[in-house]
Amino acid sequence: MQSTKENAKSLTNLSDLQKEIVESVRSGRSLLGKDGALTPLIKQALEAALEGEIEAHMASEEDDSSNRRNGKMRKLVNSESGTFELETPRDRNGSFEPQIVKKRQTVITEELDNKILALYALGVGYKDISKQMADMYGYEVSPATITSVTDKLLPTITEWRNRSLENIYTIVFLDAMFFRGRGEGGRVSDKVLYNIMGINQAGYKEILGFYVAESEGSNFWLGVLNDLKARGVQDIMIACVDGLKGFPEAIQTLFPRTEIQLCVVHQIRNSIKYVVSKDQKPFMVDLKEVYQASTKELAEHNLTKLGEKWGSRYPMVLKSWTTHWEHLSAYFKYSSDIRRLIYTTNPIEGFHRQVRKFTKTKGAFTSDNALFKLVYCACQKIQEKWTMPVRNWAMTVSQLDIYFPGRLSLGLK
Repeated sequence: MQSTKENAKSLTNLSDLQKEIVESVRSGRSLLGKDGALTPLIKQALEAALEGEIEAHMASEEDDSSNRRNGKMRKLVNSESGTFELETPRDRNGSFEPQIVKKRQTVITEELDNKILALYALGVGYKDISKQMADMYGYEVSPATITSVTDKLLPTITEWRNRSLENIYTIVFLDAMFFRGRGEGGRVSDKVLYNIMGINQAGYKEILGFYVAESEGSNFWLGVLNDLKARGVQDIMIACVDGLKGFPEAIQTLFPRTEIQLCVVHQIRNSIKYVVSKDQKPFMVDLKEVYQASTKELAEHNLTKLGEKWGSRYPMVLKSWTTHWEHLSAYFKYSSDIRRLIYTTNPIEGFHRQVRKFTKTKGAFTSDNALFKLVYCACQKIQEKWTMPVRNWAMTVSQLDIYFPGRLSLGLK
């Protein structure tokens, strides 16, 4: 008799709920999300399913006379349709294990986690993620919850950072960017993120990896290059790097056939810092005659003239150009298309600027993993746009094949 009354009550409640849903549609009120009209229906459906589960469980334990139903437990659960209080039935022995909403489970759909990950991948800060989830779903998300959800990326990141690479890269750009991070004792200090971008034989750009250290140095780069080799890279034709001392030697230790091109733009920036402001404009006019020369011979002639005019005033600057000239001038032997690609590390610096858009909400990263997660998300979003080869690649790779005979594997006979 009691069951008949409960069924009649459920039918009445369902009828009222149907009327409410119809009224919500007419009024334009949302069915899902915070205060959505469907939220009570989902709650009712889940509780009905849980009742079915415990009835089946109790029927399976008919031989155990000591076990019986033991009331219900209430907990707040979060779903894409909203947050609500769910009543879960219990048994005296505690042997009932609900399946549709498990014990200690407070999120009943992975969609919420996916939305948190999607917002995080766009560089949205923790506060804004929490606000959006509350506005859309009535789901209060704490920073600890966001961290727990985004930590699901860590195994994927580890796998991605250790993936196999192609055996040949035509051009590789190596550069570093700096972040603020918290170390032991909560002390904030600079951390260096080393990034490597490669252009494969088909002309497509790819981020080969990223690495974190406390400071930039050639010894660490040697470890990075060893990692590339362990992941399958056998040959690099041209490596474009900044002016870090010992960097060319580190590269050629592991890749002796690689041609080194120091970033001319880095060299210019470092030079102009040591020229007084009133001399900077005329100095740059003369310096352009060096790095924009049509041939290496002309560039060397203009470098001599630059030294004659400015050497006595800025000997340290001129010494830097002459000392590093071998690696600064490597690009002169190539065509204009290749020159534009390699005379500067601008391609990877452009990547760095895009990464900054994702990390700008962070004052200081709490750990290396926190940095890795956001940079990995930035990498995936940025690389989605790299769907075309480098400009004029067919002509470029043909010339590279001439400059580096027998080293490309283009599948042509």
